[in-house]
Amino acid sequence: MVLNYIWICFFITAFATALVRAFVFGDTEIFSVVMGSTFDSAKTAFEISLGLTGVLSLWLGFMKIGERGGVVVFLSRVAAPVFRKLFPDLPKNHPAGGSIFMNLSANMLGLDNAATPLGLKAMQQMQELNPQKSVASNPMIMFLALNTSGMTLIPVSVMVYRAQLGAANPSDVFLPILIATYFSTLAAIVAVCLYQKISLLSRTMLLTFGGLTAAIVLLTLFFSLLPKDKAGLYSAFGANLLLLSIIVGFIVAGVRKKINVYEAFIDGAKDGFKTAVTIIPYLVAMLVAVGMFRASGVMDVLVDSVAAFFRWIGVNADFVGALPTALMKPLSGSGARGMMIDAMKTYGADSFVGRLSSTIQGATDTTFYILAVYFGSVGIKRTRYAVTCGLIADLTGIVAAILVAYIFF
Repeated sequence: MVLNYIWICFFITAFATALVRAFVFGDTEIFSVVMGSTFDSAKTAFEISLGLTGVLSLWLGFMKIGERGGVVVFLSRVAAPVFRKLFPDLPKNHPAGGSIFMNLSANMLGLDNAATPLGLKAMQQMQELNPQKSVASNPMIMFLALNTSGMTLIPVSVMVYRAQLGAANPSDVFLPILIATYFSTLAAIVAVCLYQKISLLSRTMLLTFGGLTAAIVLLTLFFSLLPKDKAGLYSAFGANLLLLSIIVGFIVAGVRKKINVYEAFIDGAKDGFKTAVTIIPYLVAMLVAVGMFRASGVMDVLVDSVAAFFRWIGVNADFVGALPTALMKPLSGSGARGMMIDAMKTYGADSFVGRLSSTIQGATDTTFYILAVYFGSVGIKRTRYAVTCGLIADLTGIVAAILVAYIFF
């Protein structure tokens, strides 16, 4: 519903602005420009979707090998001690615990098709334990906060779009996204723990999150001390080495499990083809709306106004071009994706704004959509502080993405 209103608003605002420019300021070409943008945007959306087919098939093929090779189960086992602390109200060995671990592990690997059914199953199992069926329970809120924070180890979709839009090194945002999404997740965990009075000082919590935070901070400091060209070089080298290691690790896991890795890859690749075809109408709808919005001049006025404000208070305003992606992210995944693509088309995939938009897109997830789907699936009407914690995670991820982008790019 939110996306519906946003979409309508884009068209009406663009039309109203074009009318003012034509009849008040005498810009007789504005209607041609706006209409031309609709056809150009529709063509671009189809071309991007068509180009996504090969890369999506490649990555989802490798992901399927990892899934069948037991990588998701392995991550679930590794995370089990920490998750027992985060979900103290869940009985030990309850089936919901397994579904939660599997859902979050699948999300971290970018396996959206596997993650959503597991997430819905986890919500149903937690609802069975919920004494107030219309009110979100503590485990539900923690689970939703972790989902909205968008912790992803492999930002496949972002790298795919960057590749399609001509980025010289599509994986150069890998480490910045990893850092930003970690802080988003950490903020979500801390916020919910404070609400639920879960101790953050236990040995397990301190060792896990203290160690991870220290590693992320040291990594960020290391890159902040490097010259920009060296930071980009080392970041690309590390990201590509890690991604290649993950691919080989998935294959090795598949061999150890004695699965047919070739067939697993083909099955995953088929899913990639279906996904690429499925997103065509959504991409066309959003890019046409964003294209009209920009062609009418509204986007430029908003961005320039915000940039002028930040310059007035003495803050570097280079990040402002990526703000539309940031503002759209909590509301709509497809809307934010459209804004990211528009930013890369306008400024260039390898520009600061293009890379920052990509980092923001991968740093967090779509809070309101996730809350609507998961809570709606079990009839929850009172979400308590779930929205607050989700938005805290979003804000933290966006701020972290901006700061990290200045360090890396």
